[in-house]
Amino acid sequence: MDRTELVAQIPGLRRYARALTGNAWAADDLVQDTLERACSKWRLWTAGSDLRAWLFTLMHNLFMNQRRSAARQTQAGPALDVDELAHTLAAPDGGQDQALDLQRCLLRLPDDQRAVLLLVSLEDMSYEQVARVMGVPLGTVMSRLSRARSRLRELMDKPAQPQATTDSTKPVSALRRLQ
Repeated sequence: MDRTELVAQIPGLRRYARALTGNAWAADDLVQDTLERACSKWRLWTAGSDLRAWLFTLMHNLFMNQRRSAARQTQAGPALDVDELAHTLAAPDGGQDQALDLQRCLLRLPDDQRAVLLLVSLEDMSYEQVARVMGVPLGTVMSRLSRARSRLRELMDKPAQPQATTDSTKPVSALRRLQ
């Protein structure tokens, strides 16, 4: 594996990891874990094949493994939901446009749909490349992408409902859509 080819893929990996995790620190950790895995498993990469797709496959698998591990760990405790915490994350009333911002809407998509949407739209991968990265049939990629786009459109167009606070006299509105 040529080191310069690997280094050239880092910005794309960081972009995808940031959008996938929604957190800069977690994204950097995911990229580092991906690069460590790539270096330790470099013999599994077939020279001449698509290095980018191989790295994104490693990242996707690591992310899914981390999510499964986190889910097993939280079975002992209560799971937190973005919708349950909306009142603590709410911004002051900003007027008529009260839809959730794009990042929060992306994080509300199921992991498999969000991953497909990000790989196609953010990383400009073809459906075939995404199918290879995720290890699913081409039709599944197309279906997940369609559902993700539809759900994201629904979330972005739906006006957010004001959330009640502990002080019942002051309602707190959800975040406005960023432009």
